[in-house]
Amino acid sequence: MIKTDREPIVRLSGVTKDFGKSEVLKHIDLDVYEGEFLTLLGPSGCGKTTTLRIIAGFETPSRGCVYLEQADVTALAPYKRNVNTVFQSYALFPHMNVFDNVAFGLVEKKVPKPEIKERVEKMLDLVQLKNFGKRKPHQMSGGQRQRVAIARALVNNPKVLLLDEPLGALDLKLRKQMQMELKHLQKQLGITFVYVTHDQEEALTMSDRIAVMNNGVIEQIGTAQEIYERPKTKFVASFIGESNIIEASVTGFDGGLIELTAENGVVHGRGSGFVQDEMIYISIRPENTRYSFEPVENFRLRGIVKEHIYVGSIIKTVVALPNGQRLRLNQHPHSELPAIGSAVTVYWDMDKAVIMHTAEDTLYDLIEDALLNRPDLAVKQGRRAEGGKSF
Repeated sequence: MIKTDREPIVRLSGVTKDFGKSEVLKHIDLDVYEGEFLTLLGPSGCGKTTTLRIIAGFETPSRGCVYLEQADVTALAPYKRNVNTVFQSYALFPHMNVFDNVAFGLVEKKVPKPEIKERVEKMLDLVQLKNFGKRKPHQMSGGQRQRVAIARALVNNPKVLLLDEPLGALDLKLRKQMQMELKHLQKQLGITFVYVTHDQEEALTMSDRIAVMNNGVIEQIGTAQEIYERPKTKFVASFIGESNIIEASVTGFDGGLIELTAENGVVHGRGSGFVQDEMIYISIRPENTRYSFEPVENFRLRGIVKEHIYVGSIIKTVVALPNGQRLRLNQHPHSELPAIGSAVTVYWDMDKAVIMHTAEDTLYDLIEDALLNRPDLAVKQGRRAEGGKSF
């Protein structure tokens, strides 16, 4: 249970990290709550591992503060923080058996031997390695070594467990199995997990909340459903799963509808906070995108069916628009499919699409403001600051 009514157990406030002249983290604000499974998700180089290392104490922020249980630990060494880290490489001691690997931290803390034995055996039982205590790491599979690394981190009873792509070295089948085991273990123990991955499906499967990172900033943070169904930026929409993204501009208002004109046609939607001539993105998931041979009210978007791709549980139908852009429509494998080469109207339920402001439009307005000294720009930018709107 995520205790969001309390102070966060981890807080990053205005955290920035510079490596030379490169700013890899840009004013990160992040709260992680007790008992939460939070995932930092993003492509390589986005700053997610650097964020994790700053929480662990392996990196010091150039600016900003790190708090653990409301205490400022920005300057504290890693061993003085009540957190443990599991790395992708596992970092097990090859000359020690499983029992001694798991017990290592307790031995260093001079915990009494009877307590060490009890805690290590309990932890090995928890990670389903009860009879593996005398084995060496090289005598175990990748999944088993990963469990040893997790047991070694958890036996010290950390308040927060940090995991840096711990499943990345496993094959697909084992990785999916370990995802469910890790999620179950986290819920069973109630320990806060901060997890780093670039795998979107992994993040959606395991997380209570996901922080999507790109170019050193958090573009959106929310539940898996919020991130998937209501992305706030073009990057989030395109990075999480598949999405059809159409560039358009606001060309009119008719009662409760907004007219949106794209290069390939005109569609309508519902929303507020948008202005005349504003450039926007429309994001529609393939499973919510449909076709019709007949005209569809409020949708003048025609294309040609190019191919059907069978991928087991669904068939991906590809429709090419006049400018060459291809839209994907997911259909049931037993659906009646339109013939290749047939002309169709593409449409969707208005409440299943997301309309987003664009950075390109903001940049255009800044240039226009500089040239024309428009006094109304500040008002328009204020409206834009609200973020993505559904329609």
